[in-house]
Amino acid sequence: MLLDDFLSYQAKTTPHPIGMEIKRAKGSYIIDKNGKKYLDFVAGVSACSLGHRHPAVIRAMKRQMNRYLHVMVYGEYAQSPAVELCKLLADNLPKSLEVTYLTNSGTEAIEGAMKLAKRVTGRKGFIAAKNAYHGSTQGALSLLGVEKQKEGYGPLLPEVEFITFNADDELKKITRETAGVVLETIQGGAGFILPHKDYLKAVKKRCEEVGALLILDEIQPGIGRTGKLFAFEHYGINPDILVIGKGLGGGMPIGAFCSSANYMELLTHSPSLGHITTFGGNPVIAAAGLATVQTILNKKLMAEIQEKEALFRELLVHPKIKQINGRGLMLAPVLATPEEVSKVVFSCLEKGLILFFLLWEKKGIRLSPPLNISKKEIRKGCNILLQALDEL
Repeated sequence: MLLDDFLSYQAKTTPHPIGMEIKRAKGSYIIDKNGKKYLDFVAGVSACSLGHRHPAVIRAMKRQMNRYLHVMVYGEYAQSPAVELCKLLADNLPKSLEVTYLTNSGTEAIEGAMKLAKRVTGRKGFIAAKNAYHGSTQGALSLLGVEKQKEGYGPLLPEVEFITFNADDELKKITRETAGVVLETIQGGAGFILPHKDYLKAVKKRCEEVGALLILDEIQPGIGRTGKLFAFEHYGINPDILVIGKGLGGGMPIGAFCSSANYMELLTHSPSLGHITTFGGNPVIAAAGLATVQTILNKKLMAEIQEKEALFRELLVHPKIKQINGRGLMLAPVLATPEEVSKVVFSCLEKGLILFFLLWEKKGIRLSPPLNISKKEIRKGCNILLQALDEL
């Protein structure tokens, strides 16, 4: 049996995985082995920007697979899908973020961004936020803002200090010893926490005063999820390094970090091969990413994000919901207890709606559906969620 083999042979991340056996997926739905359809309000944890098996993504991948697959390690050959994806990103980013390094995942992109900040500044120190999550490799784990989660995996990088997100009075911790300040534009695991008005401007100003780089992690809120292609566009600042992933691949594994041509050039010499990867920029995955970004831009999906957020907020009014955190289609209804969240998530699963948990905010329910989810599907899913809340 598939489930038995899954439990026996595939490494786990928790003692009790959900264990649903997947038969297929399409659009906003996942179908299990028995043919039961589940409306997906999670989208692979914000990774499936256009839902499952979007036709444009599938066409792009098939077309590329008929040309060539992996041909050389990253950065040696000119391969059109990767080049076109980087150029499209440059066309939609500030001039100071004109060059993109494609990686295999968001956490690898964080590692590359940290190395670049060290190289640019000649410094070693980093500032991150409490309750932050940037990935699980050792550099990214060093930036993780929940100490208990790091137990048993030390020693990690020294010279990492933590500040409270949205606390202006702690920005003095950013000093001339700081190479980079790494923040999620919207804190994900902490409960989809938005930056307060002008907080990111204050961080950027402090970085400029001491010569540190501002690294914004948009692995989750980037690629249209907040109603703009990148969430930092809402807040009137530009990062020195931008990190993206998840939704960039349309369901395929990808990450990237973007910065200026002058900064990125430093990775090429003294020594050369400053950051290397075998499969970063893989042509099939880059083709999927290119099709994803093109579709989000060309179909003007982002123009509908605000309306869909408003619909969620209009429908999800219930005595059990204390507040709804987040922005766009990155929303987190907050209940009274973690136990209520667990009951609702599993009740909805039985009723055919996929919800999920947040890393650190155990009282929050993750809502991160495909960007192209229909309003009819939003209404259907919210009705199921309200039923589950009524049954608490």
